[in-house]
Amino acid sequence: MAFDLTGMMGKVKELQDKMQQAQQEIQHITATGEAGGGLVRATANGHRKILKLEIDESLLTPQDRDMLADLVVAAVNKALDEAAELAAQELKRKTSGLMPNVPGLDLSGFGA
Repeated sequence: MAFDLTGMMGKVKELQDKMQQAQQEIQHITATGEAGGGLVRATANGHRKILKLEIDESLLTPQDRDMLADLVVAAVNKALDEAAELAAQELKRKTSGLMPNVPGLDLSGFGA
């Protein structure tokens, strides 16, 4: 059986196109993380960038400054984790069937 370089190159090009399309769509994925029972909410996109931070006015007192910082960190981390998971799912959905299932293959360098 002969090696089909042209066919393989076509698959690589198709994969590149699908990855680029997925990257563009991932920016529209949003996820929100909450902390303190919803007192602090952070929203991130699929590229792991914070888009919005909401802080309940009850936390804006000098004595709550340390707690506020902790809640912001917790909410941001939850939003980033969720956005990364949603982006990975979208990337997997877009490239399904284009790449063989290779154990240990990590596509996180492509934005997932």
